[in-house]
Amino acid sequence: MRSLPLDHPGVADHSSPGRLLLWMAAGQKVTLLGGALFGIVWMGSQAVLPAVIGRAIDDGVAARDRGALLGWAAVMLALGLLQAGSGIMRHRFAVTNWLTAAYRTVQLVGHQTERLGGTLPRRVSTGEVVAIGTSDLEHIGGVMDVSARFAGAVVSFVLVSGILLTTSVPLGLMVLLGVPLLMLSVGPLLKPLQRRSAMQRELMSHLATTAGDIVAGLRVLRGVGGEQVFSERYARQSQTTRRAGVRVARLQSVLDALQVLLPGVFVVLVVWVGARYAVAGTITAGELVAFYGYATFLMIPLRTATEFANKVIRARVSAARVCHVLALEPDTATPTTPLVAPTGADLVDLRSGLRVPAGRLVALVCEDPDVTAHLADRLGLTTADPDDAVRLVDADGAVPLTALDPADVRRHVLVSDTGAALFSGRLRDVLDPLGRGDAVLAEALRTASAEDVVDALPEGLDHVVTERGRSFSGGQRQRLVLTRALTCAPEILVLVEPTSAVDAHTEARVATRLAELRHGLTTVVVTSSPLMLDAVDEVAFCSPDGRVVAHGPHLDLLTEVPAYRAVVTRGADDETDDQNDDQNDHETDRPTRPRETVR
Repeated sequence: MRSLPLDHPGVADHSSPGRLLLWMAAGQKVTLLGGALFGIVWMGSQAVLPAVIGRAIDDGVAARDRGALLGWAAVMLALGLLQAGSGIMRHRFAVTNWLTAAYRTVQLVGHQTERLGGTLPRRVSTGEVVAIGTSDLEHIGGVMDVSARFAGAVVSFVLVSGILLTTSVPLGLMVLLGVPLLMLSVGPLLKPLQRRSAMQRELMSHLATTAGDIVAGLRVLRGVGGEQVFSERYARQSQTTRRAGVRVARLQSVLDALQVLLPGVFVVLVVWVGARYAVAGTITAGELVAFYGYATFLMIPLRTATEFANKVIRARVSAARVCHVLALEPDTATPTTPLVAPTGADLVDLRSGLRVPAGRLVALVCEDPDVTAHLADRLGLTTADPDDAVRLVDADGAVPLTALDPADVRRHVLVSDTGAALFSGRLRDVLDPLGRGDAVLAEALRTASAEDVVDALPEGLDHVVTERGRSFSGGQRQRLVLTRALTCAPEILVLVEPTSAVDAHTEARVATRLAELRHGLTTVVVTSSPLMLDAVDEVAFCSPDGRVVAHGPHLDLLTEVPAYRAVVTRGADDETDDQNDDQNDHETDRPTRPRETVR
């Protein structure tokens, strides 16, 4: 048995759903073959059991031969033990095959999610990705699970047909021709089932996306009184999805009923013909009992075959969704010959006219926060329209970020915006994903003024963070997200509104400590807070069209640029009624201003 998860899922062939499933099967061929082998032994031992019973009746009971009867009884016991042992091993291999396929699917999508970064939510809905991690991996794993039983069903069918042909050619031909006809009779249901399953799968992903959007924006909805509107919208989509599920279930129920009805009719027919032959003396009583046993046993491979076809259809629908995600390419392509990122270089954006000198702490201010937020995304190549306008400039020349390997860009430039969330897991691992150590983490916690958040937890840094850090208040989450960004210690750090949800005293501490910790490292802060602006080296003021129209120290811009003074003083007035004294360690939990994803 293999250890899961796999060290690496491999490079999938996602050119088509069928090829993806075959690629997965090839990647676990050892366990699939092992499962098929034990499946063949397990079902084959059941297939020959009626023949042994028939021989025991003819040679032992009818002939009154006690020795023969005991001998055949011993054979039956051995077959029972073989069936039990092989059944256990078949089941173990089936579970391993299911888990391997499921883990490989999750790892493939997880690696692709990491590779795409910000491209993924712009191309695929959240519900689509969630559905892959829930229903789709179950269907893909299911087809690997049933493969062992299907192999046993095929071999046992051939084995029973051979035994019947040696006993009675007409009965053997009836089985050989009847079983394929039964399989073909359910064929017309398979295509509609695949089509309806695909439609239901699409509706389920849309419904999951709507639910996620409602939960994420619940505070905003309450603020504008839109809860009822979105509740009705979700109810309508839910009913549409339910009706699609009923259509799938209706067709599935017909298929399930045929899996019982058709083999049952076939069994009755085989037994009736066998009884006629027994009355005519063509076959013995033991052979008649054996024929009845064969007819009853054949229901198992017949139902297994239809189950296999059903699961293949569902797996192909799910594999198509996985192929769609795997086929996506990042907005920022990897250059054929990537350049090396220079160290200690200025960060320059030709489109906006922004220049951030190396080692300086620069603030971006604009009347429209979305403009500077979009500029921050462009500085880290996390937008849908990256270009070579953002460059690293030193004495040797300028290197566009698009000319670097995207992984190299991520190591040099880190963008932490208002959409950054906390992952689930141990708090120490969440805040220090690169494993830089407790000393670096402690300094980052101090800079973000988040020591009290950790101290209030009974387990401290060993506290297990819930999904998206929902157990923390808005201000606590914001400070922990800032801690994580500081712990990574990138050469260039871009922070978007890092203190918008904390009180004034905390913000003042963060501003002072941020300047101390990032001294000598390039830092860009998108903010209009006077407390933060007082601590930066210089400010770049942008017009609504995204161009830098003024830059310099905060106090100089206050006196020289009326538009800048209006933005900053307005922001200070707006925050007066929103921020608390934080005397009892309670922080504001007001949401930061939402901004649309740039498309």
